[in-house]
Amino acid sequence: MNIQDIIKPENKTYNRPRLLLDVNTHYCPGCSHGVVHKLIAEVIDEMGLEDTAVGVAPVGCAVFAYNYIDIDWVEAAHGRAPAIATAISRLNPGNVVFTYQGDGDLAAIGTAETIHAANRGENIVIVFINNAIYGMTGGQMAPTTLLGQKTATTPYGRQADLNGYPIKISDILAGLDGTCYVTRQSVHTPAAVRKAKSALKKAFQNALDKRGTSVVEVVSTCNSGWKLTPAQSNEWMVENMFVKYPLGDLKNV
Repeated sequence: MNIQDIIKPENKTYNRPRLLLDVNTHYCPGCSHGVVHKLIAEVIDEMGLEDTAVGVAPVGCAVFAYNYIDIDWVEAAHGRAPAIATAISRLNPGNVVFTYQGDGDLAAIGTAETIHAANRGENIVIVFINNAIYGMTGGQMAPTTLLGQKTATTPYGRQADLNGYPIKISDILAGLDGTCYVTRQSVHTPAAVRKAKSALKKAFQNALDKRGTSVVEVVSTCNSGWKLTPAQSNEWMVENMFVKYPLGDLKNV
């Protein structure tokens, strides 16, 4: 077999997601955001939602999410993405609306907006990236930071008596009547990527079916904030994050 046989179209097994824009990434090497962006682009394309999907970008590492996926976007103030998504969904019921938020945006400054939107059962999808740290602003402790985990603001490790306990926000959301689907996934292996994509597709289908709020948490890495290599970050996540934030469906009704 020569090189011309290899590059023939019929031999291609994978295509770049059509809606994923060909731009340089601002994310750190090894960051999980890029993988999740790719999955969202694939799901929207495969479901034929490119003309009806509206994303709401957060404040945080993913503040430039609108630069990567070729759909309509709205930028929200810090933590307010679920409130903005609520307005878009109610005013334009034909659109499929999703937020894309990190743990600081969703579970700290945006706790009230997140909980009340989910409690009302707003017909939106919430994509929640949980890497247990504030990545963009220097690696400070986040609501999801583990006990004992060192950050810029907990240099000796998070202490329960001083800093409180990690918030399992998805568990809280799963207990609300307005949520129809709450799941916790990851993207650290090919198998995990496939499961995460399936979860995102189910969440978007729920929005199409007007079933209420769907939440897809993605337990992720932040190798720059954690001061580890990408490979070490994946190992640390499996050994530590998955213990506190086990993967799987928390609610599926």
